[in-house]
Amino acid sequence: MHHSKVCFFGFVVAFFWGLSEVSLLAQVVPHFKAQEIDSSVGIGYGLALADVDGDGRTDILLADKDMIVWYQNPEWKKHIIAEKLTDKDHVCIAARDINGDGKCEIAVGAQWNPADTVDSGAVFYLVPPADRTQLWKPIQLSHEPTTHRMRWVRNLAGRYDLIVAPLHGRGNKNGEGAGVRILAYHMPDDLSHSWNTTLVTDAMHATHNFEIVPAMPSDPESLLLAGREGIVRLTSGEKGWRSQWIAKHDKSELLGAGEVRSGAFAGGQPYVATIEPMHGHQLVLYTPPPEGPKDGLWQRRVLDDTLVDGHALACHDLLGLNNRQIVVGWRAHHKVGDRVGVKLFYTTKEDGNEWQEHLLDDNGMACEDLMGADLDGDRDVDMVAAGRSSKNLKIYWNLR
Repeated sequence: MHHSKVCFFGFVVAFFWGLSEVSLLAQVVPHFKAQEIDSSVGIGYGLALADVDGDGRTDILLADKDMIVWYQNPEWKKHIIAEKLTDKDHVCIAARDINGDGKCEIAVGAQWNPADTVDSGAVFYLVPPADRTQLWKPIQLSHEPTTHRMRWVRNLAGRYDLIVAPLHGRGNKNGEGAGVRILAYHMPDDLSHSWNTTLVTDAMHATHNFEIVPAMPSDPESLLLAGREGIVRLTSGEKGWRSQWIAKHDKSELLGAGEVRSGAFAGGQPYVATIEPMHGHQLVLYTPPPEGPKDGLWQRRVLDDTLVDGHALACHDLLGLNNRQIVVGWRAHHKVGDRVGVKLFYTTKEDGNEWQEHLLDDNGMACEDLMGADLDGDRDVDMVAAGRSSKNLKIYWNLR
């Protein structure tokens, strides 16, 4: 081939390759539209996303300071289903359809006082009336002090247990003392009977949040727990819960983790995202070691160290990249003058490199909690965030 033709061919290839690169980049540019659906939130302590009324749409549930509410999709009408269950604040909520009738069951945590590691805390199961927009009947369950986070988790038998994580161990001072007792509550067939509990783990101190690791519908679900000692994966078995440490923290170097979520890259390789330390400034990525034992500690990498009181985390494929992107929110609690917000981190690399960031909310959401789900049936994941000092609840509609 003549030299000039080769050069021209190379130019054409390079030109169209460049166009394809531009096209690829254009495809992954995030496009979200914020909608504030409540501007009078007390403190948006805890979110849940589930179908409350059985109409096939995902509703939004919120454990607010003095009430438990849900917002009905698609008009987002607010329904109060419990008020002032305890003297002190409500703090968490778990909602999931655990019996297959298309309507979620709800449990909540309350009497929030992290300074009281002896007498604080409360756990309630809410019994729905025929009209689920009306007040639900609370059934108070046994509890450990400083009730903080809860989720419905599928067990070995295919039933669902309520897993409840306190913040501190009983009688703890400054995070020292007894370990935090993470309990599994087993729902009785007759709700007039007491709920039995079993211990999941008490090997951690100051546990702030935990995550359900995705599993096949026929398999039990395992957990990722974040706390003072690091991150541990908990897997249920016939002989109890087995621990596999993802990261171990030492007071002299790493100071523990607050939020934890599981993700995966396009090739199926798993990762774990955290906020460190608790209420911290770092968004951290953990990936399995390329060599060594499968149960070895994972490699740590800081993606962002500019958070101000990071307090919310989620991992979803928002952009159609066949991997899970990371959404992180921060609230700047007690830090007057600092900006708050929500950011999206994404990469097209299967090895977890070259992350880019996109600001979903710049100073309009003092983010206390956030979650993602397809709220409008377009098969894209939308994000929901609840605020603290901003006193609001927002949907970030995915317009991809």
